Formats: sequence, structure tokens, C-alpha cells
Amino acid sequence: MDYTVTVATGTSEYSGTNNYVYVTVVGEKGESERTVLDNPGLDLCRGAVDKYRVHSAASLGQLLLVRLEKERYWVEDNWFCRYVAVTSPDGDTLTFPCYRWLVGNVKVELREGTAKKLNDDTLSLLLEHRRAELQERQKIYRWQAWAPGIPKCIDAKSEADLPQDARFDNEKRMAVALRDTLALKFGKSWDSLDDFKRIFWKLRSPVAEYVMKNWREDWLFGYQFLNGCNPRMIQQCRKLPDNFPVSEDMVQGSMGPKMTLSKEMKAGNIYLVNYAIMDGIPANVIRNRPQHLAAPLCLLYEHPESGLIPIAIQLDQNPGPDTPIFLPSDPPLAWLLAKIWVRHSEFQVFQVLSHLLRTHLVIEVFCVATLRQLPAVHPIYKLLTPHLRYTLEINCRGRTQLISSNGIFKRVVSTGGEGLLVLAQKEYKVLTYRSLQPSVDFHERGVTKLKGYFYKEDSMMLWDAIHSFTWGMVCLYYSSDTDVAEDEELQAWIQEIANEGFVDIPKFGLSSELKTREELNTLLSVVIFTSTAQHAATNNGQFDWCAWIPNTPCTMRCPPPTDKDAITMELVIDTLPDVSQSCMQMAITWHLGRLQPDAIQLGQYTEEYFTEPRAKELIERFRQELRDVEEHIAKKNEGLELPYLYLCPSRIENSITI
Repeated sequence: MDYTVTVATGTSEYSGTNNYVYVTVVGEKGESERTVLDNPGLDLCRGAVDKYRVHSAASLGQLLLVRLEKERYWVEDNWFCRYVAVTSPDGDTLTFPCYRWLVGNVKVELREGTAKKLNDDTLSLLLEHRRAELQERQKIYRWQAWAPGIPKCIDAKSEADLPQDARFDNEKRMAVALRDTLALKFGKSWDSLDDFKRIFWKLRSPVAEYVMKNWREDWLFGYQFLNGCNPRMIQQCRKLPDNFPVSEDMVQGSMGPKMTLSKEMKAGNIYLVNYAIMDGIPANVIRNRPQHLAAPLCLLYEHPESGLIPIAIQLDQNPGPDTPIFLPSDPPLAWLLAKIWVRHSEFQVFQVLSHLLRTHLVIEVFCVATLRQLPAVHPIYKLLTPHLRYTLEINCRGRTQLISSNGIFKRVVSTGGEGLLVLAQKEYKVLTYRSLQPSVDFHERGVTKLKGYFYKEDSMMLWDAIHSFTWGMVCLYYSSDTDVAEDEELQAWIQEIANEGFVDIPKFGLSSELKTREELNTLLSVVIFTSTAQHAATNNGQFDWCAWIPNTPCTMRCPPPTDKDAITMELVIDTLPDVSQSCMQMAITWHLGRLQPDAIQLGQYTEEYFTEPRAKELIERFRQELRDVEEHIAKKNEGLELPYLYLCPSRIENSITI
């Protein structure tokens, strides 16, 4: 009996191999001959799809596995296999997805592409294959606590310790390495605010230039709480905090005709951004000079004509004679510096909490648990693995290059060093699973009716599309709640997530078991939404909103002002980042926020883990829903002076890769 075997090699750089590769087809009635993949000419080149004939003494019956073996020839030459397809003598073709590197002298066995839960397998050979695969992965992918009081992560000192399957492709690795070459060192203050334009000569974007021209405007300050790179902090204010003694008279000048603060609070038009989490965070020391932090409270008013505008700012959580409440009616420089201090706290919170903790570190937990507890044939593994691509390496790089004791944050950011970890630990203690669900989060913050909140509107469209897609997949493979409860691999997965990854988090609220299809669907939606849309919302606008340094400074070199009348332009300049810090902030936000090389956009599954027609139909329906979302966002932004495009599906990556 002759079987036609088609072998597809990866398309990225160095995917091909000159080593010996052998294939064996395994069926329920036996195995084929072990056949070397060696056609006349070149085999297994980058991007190649090669065909071979494999002999068997008799029919193999139902095909179960394809065994690939790679052996060194002269020098080691790793190989990336995309898939193997086998056509039987009667013309039926089955696909065996691989999508992994074969490194060294190695043997791998591939399952046919139909997704199977544990209860779907009855043959001892296939059950043993599942068990052996997980045992091997659990040796390779191990948990560690990088620091106490934050989610656990992969056990790797650096990205070099990761297995090849978790590493960047060469093109991606080279592009990311470029950012370390842009560290400039000058070490002096700027002479004026206009001097910040001197680093604007090459790295530009339309939004960044718009910010440079309009950053002093109160309406743009308010707009950034809605559609900037940290749009999750604003909440409705029905009662002023006891530590924020704003009187009616203070803000009357900002109210509309016949309006008062109390009336507008009752009407739901007053909002608050409270940086209480910044209180008590130790500040960094950069080049022997202490940096400074604040924990502001900012009151905002949804003005019927001007939009969302700030009406009062307090820079400390403890009111008193040395903690003035800044108002729009104050001397212009005093009001400007107060807003700069709020934006400086924004930089710390969005980078460390909204971006790092709530997307990168949260998703790493799901990534490690998925690799340890779900075999490649499991439908949930197939669903999630494209949304976990590159996350382990980028997080390892973050821990060694950005937030380490000698990383970029330590060199230029006021929460660098100890402060960064203390801040993350404080947020982790109060992090909740509910807050990762946008529909719940918007309701609990009281912002469902806030006008011009494009982040909210676009997030909900994406959440609905993702939630619908995952529900279709869940129903395809789980016909009832009982199927979910009885899936032992799925239960081991959620137990490891809740009890190992998110350990010591008292208020998180994620159960260690999944009882219903709806519970599973919500969790899958959270994972995919967080690793795609939520990450894009906090990452992709970094350069736009932070490139003009005075708008969102990474550090402050003088303490918060205590006397409104003593504020001078010299104090403002001395407080803002120096030349070196400014250059580093601009360079790193450009590298982190720009479109990444070899980016795969949301919903584009270039690696086809699912082979069933129904699963492919669901994927195509998801893509159509995303196209509809894209069209809706495009129409909404037509004619807008400041468009909001970060949540266009075409601009969202399928996973956290930067």
C-alpha cells in the first residue's frame, strides 16, 4: 500500500533544514515503513511543500499518528514543520498540524487535526500520546515566582532559556533588538518647552503632532482619560471623597449656566480619576538625583459644550495647607503644572498596571497553564494558542530589559526599581476577574453613558464579536454543561490557573473549577479580549500620547508644588524629564507602540490548528464580524479631527508580542 505524504516547511527565516528527516505513518492496524524524506534536488527548504511516497505492507486502517524523526547531518540544522498531510490509497486526505521546531536529534508524533477532548479518545495509543505530551511539556514549562505578590510566570532567567517553540522568529528578534541602540545620553535640562520639539525631527505621528500643538487645552486633557493609552481609570462621581474637599464655589466658574456641582453630580455629569494607588510608592533615584511621585485626585465635568474637562486637581491624598486644590482659574502655569503631574501619574499607572500587569502578566498565566495542561489536540489549546504567540519571550525580555534592577525603567522612570514592584503588588491585591470583562467594568465604573468614549464603544463591539466566536467554539465541542465539568484536562487547566498562576490574590474571584459552558465561554473571551483588544488599547497609543514629553512625562525631578503663586516656567522645566530621559522615553514608546514586524492581526489564524469544516466556518464568521466592526469604526471616525483607531481589528495583533 502506498501513502502520499505531504510535508510543509515553515516560511520564516531559517525554517528549512539539511538534516535527515524520517516519517512513519501510524494507523490502528500497524505502521508504515520508516521513510527518509529525500527527493531528488532540495528538500525541506524554507516555505517548501514537498510530496513523498511511503510504503506499507498492508492497509494501516484508520490513521492515528505521523511520526517525524530528525537526525543531525554534519552540522545541527533546526527545522520548522508546519504540517504533514497523508493521502491514503483510496484518496482520503488527513492533515496533521505541527507548527513547531524540531531541534537536535528528536522524535515527535503528530495527532490528526480533528480536535478531541480526553473523553473523545478511547484507543490506548492515543490516550498514552496525550499523557506523554503533557508530561514532556510540564518538564519544559515550569512555574516560578519572579517576585512575591504578582502573578506567577515562566521559569526562565531570560528569553534564551525558553524552548525554541516559545521564541521569536529571527525577523522579529532582530527588529526588537534595535531598540537598545537608541539610548541617548546628554544629562541636562531643556531650556524651554519649545526645546522638546528638537527630538521630534524624525519620529512622528499625526496624533503626536496634534498633541504637541494642543496639549495645554483642558478638553484634550480630559479626552485622554477616555481615549488615550489608559482609558480604564475614569469613574462616575456621585459623592466627593472625604479627602478631596472641593467646594461648590471653587468650581462654579467651570459649570454651565444655572448649574452647580451638587446638581451635576446628581445628574451623573461629574467624574473622578483617583490615583490613590500611587500613595506611598517609593520614588526612583536616577544618577544620584531623587525623582518624585504624586497620588493625585482629578475631578472632571462633562460640560454640555466643551466635553469632558478638568475642574479641580489635588496632588496628594492628604488635604491640608501644603496640598492646594488647583483650579482652571489659577495662574496658568500653576494649572498647567498640576495637569502635568496628573499625566505623570498616568504614565506610571498605564505602563506598570494597565499595560504590564493587566495584560502581559495576566496572559502569561494562561499561557503557561495552557502549555502544561492541554495537549495540542485539545480544542481549547487549538483555540487559544494563536493568542499566546510570542508572549513568553516578550515577557522574559520585559523582565530583563525593562523592569529589571538595571533596566530602562530604572534609568528613566520615576517608579523604576523598588517602586515598580510595590505599585504592581498593590494593584494585584485588588485585581478582580470581573474588571477584566469590559461589560462589567464599564457598568461598575458608571461610564456607560459617557459621551465620546470611543474606547468603550469599540471595546464592546469587539467583546461581543469575540464572545460570539468563542461561544460557537464551546458549543461545537461541548454539547452540555456536563461535558465541561467532566473534561479532566480542562479542570486541571483551570485549577492550575486559579491555584498556581493567580496565587495569593484574595479578591480575584476566579473559581478553580468550570461547571458550565457559559463559565468557560466567559473565561475564553477574557483571555482573547485581553491578549488582543485590551493590549492594543494600552500599547498602541504609547508614542502618540507620550512622544510629546510634557504631555505624559516618564519622571518628575522636583516635588509637587505646594504654593500656586510660586510656580515659574523655570520650575516647570526643572521638573520635567531632562534631555536624556526625554530621548529615551520617545525612543522606547515608539518601538513599543509601532506596528510590529510579522504581526498577525486579530482573527487571522495563519497556523491552521483546526481542520474540521464547522470550526473553519466559525472562524470565517468571526472574521466577517471583525470586518463589520472595522467598517463601523471607520465610518464613525470620518471627519473627526482626532480619530480613535487603536481598536480597529486590522490594527490589533492576535497576541501580545511587544
